[in-house]
Amino acid sequence: MTAAQASRTYDAVIVGGGHNGLVAAAYLARAGRSVLVLERLDHTGGAAVSTRPFTGVDARLSRYSYLVSLLPSKIVRDLGLDFRVRARTISSYTPAERDGRPTGLLVGGGEERTREAFARLTGSEREYRAWRRFYDMTGRVARRVFPTLTEPLPTRDALRRTVDDDEAWRTLFEEPLGVAVEEHFTDDLVRGVVLTDALIGTFADAHDPSLKQNRCFLYHVIGGGTGAWDVPVGGMGALTDALADAARAAGAVVATGHEAVRVDTDGRTAEVTHRTADGEGVATARHVLVNASPRELAALTGDSPPPPAEGAQLKVNMLLRRLPRLRDTAVDPREAFAGTFHVAEGYGQLAAAYDRAAAGELPSAPPSEIYCHSLTDPSILGPDLAAQGYQTLTLFGLHTPARLFEHDHDAVRAELLESTLAQLDAHLAEPLADCLATDADGRPCLEARSPLDLERDLGLPGGNIFHRELSWPHAQDGTGRWGVETRHANVLLCGAGAVRGGGVSGVPGHNAAMAVLEAGAG
Repeated sequence: MTAAQASRTYDAVIVGGGHNGLVAAAYLARAGRSVLVLERLDHTGGAAVSTRPFTGVDARLSRYSYLVSLLPSKIVRDLGLDFRVRARTISSYTPAERDGRPTGLLVGGGEERTREAFARLTGSEREYRAWRRFYDMTGRVARRVFPTLTEPLPTRDALRRTVDDDEAWRTLFEEPLGVAVEEHFTDDLVRGVVLTDALIGTFADAHDPSLKQNRCFLYHVIGGGTGAWDVPVGGMGALTDALADAARAAGAVVATGHEAVRVDTDGRTAEVTHRTADGEGVATARHVLVNASPRELAALTGDSPPPPAEGAQLKVNMLLRRLPRLRDTAVDPREAFAGTFHVAEGYGQLAAAYDRAAAGELPSAPPSEIYCHSLTDPSILGPDLAAQGYQTLTLFGLHTPARLFEHDHDAVRAELLESTLAQLDAHLAEPLADCLATDADGRPCLEARSPLDLERDLGLPGGNIFHRELSWPHAQDGTGRWGVETRHANVLLCGAGAVRGGGVSGVPGHNAAMAVLEAGAG
């Protein structure tokens, strides 16, 4: 784009070309508003991108965010997106050793098969019946709460009436999740599988009185009204490419390589100063939507920064020549890795890992979960790789807060990666290293990203994938009508740090666009 385009007056300037910013841009442009998107990097997409991370290897991996649950089908329909997701045939597999023999819990493949898997692991159907009761309850909550995410924020009382289930409300909104997990389940491994959804990107104990684990769990079980986590066909970049195409087709100007450095506003009109390799420019707008963290919002407007955020995950991308064989020969690796493969995530193991990390030490048995995108969607592999049976693996490690990496980052990351993969190897019949592909330079196709890497690469504060602690999906003091409002009347927060933000959802982008359109209609 030209310097003149970037410096003219717009109805809305959107700072950041991640998926939420692109959602807002597409909605506003389709409503006839003039829109400018300023993106610091040379490409759009933010954390929702597909890249070829391994030299000379034709595999497009979802490098950062990697599964879809919270994206409302309404947004896909409204914007006419050429984007699809594909359901995973298996929900999860958790390997274990019982009485000296390898075994595990496979969830999925039909009700009867899941029931048999619970009985095989635990010796009875008690845990399976408890599992069904528990997730029937979360399913009812999901069907009632998920549609509210793209509506004005309900009050807490209104949301409770919508849930219309006192036990569910107490379990999810009032008591630490650990209470319900321990009340419903007795098997340590089953308890751990349930708890993991409360810990993705969230450093917390099952009984944390802040209930931040409950908020994380809630968002993980309400997606789509079902809680299912689906595979984006073509990788996560397929979504953001479709969004960018939709925004441009509607008339939005998308300017990559343009870094917003300051927002000045009087509440009615705003000026956004932006920087390129060739110098600075200023765009004027009636509204500014910031698709970045609350920390970055404060830096742009000169306001006091929010409390520091901290991420707590290890992200590892891998390409394999073949899937490894399992010690548990009753399960096909193609099923075990098609869903979420839980490693060192028993209830006691998760508690021990949290305690050790809270004390400033790396977990001795780092918990993680893994899945294979290419089993569900082989389109991300080049034809030759697919024909030869290559597969991807994505690993997400828990309970590794950013503070652990601050003093000797590379050495700590390498140590953590080694011990994390050792936990996986304990359940394999062959070392994972024997299955790794190599790139054009002969290096193993494996890359690891710590919270500090994510802060550097993507600007995530402290590497926190949600930008800050997740919020309840209801109004609180100061949250505003849509949960995107700031103290500046015409500056909105449309990133993951908005109320009802976090995950790849597009919800903050949709809600910020609705707030702008309402203001224009007033």
